[in-house]
Amino acid sequence: MTAELLKLAGSIAAILFIAWLARFWRLGGDVRIQSEEQARDIAEETLCGFNPVDIAIDKAGIGALMRDDQGRHLLIRRHGVQWAGRLLDGHSESRLDQNFLTVGTGERTFGTITLNLGEQAQQWASGLRHLNNGQHKTGHTHA
Repeated sequence: MTAELLKLAGSIAAILFIAWLARFWRLGGDVRIQSEEQARDIAEETLCGFNPVDIAIDKAGIGALMRDDQGRHLLIRRHGVQWAGRLLDGHSESRLDQNFLTVGTGERTFGTITLNLGEQAQQWASGLRHLNNGQHKTGHTHA
């Protein structure tokens, strides 16, 4: 009986240690954009040299739209526990529904994302319409 209790205590201790280690390394959990500073860091990791002057973060933190001083638009979205980003161009698509803006890159593997941008949604939809009219030329990035 004592041997079984020791095994049980050892197993519980190992589970608690692994849980502590996962928390210490920030593994798993809920990956969301919490601030403009974090969005800037993600943009830099996604596309070196992209310096956003305007940032719109989804209210749930699942993605963001950014514009730099050259008029390029970068879409950031979660991809598992990491972030992926694409520059939007004339092949991108967008659809506005009140405070929600659905954005796609035209790239099947990246898919589309619906962002809750609140009152900013209409402004960003207008900016994306200009892209689709061919006013800016950009390419894709890879995360």
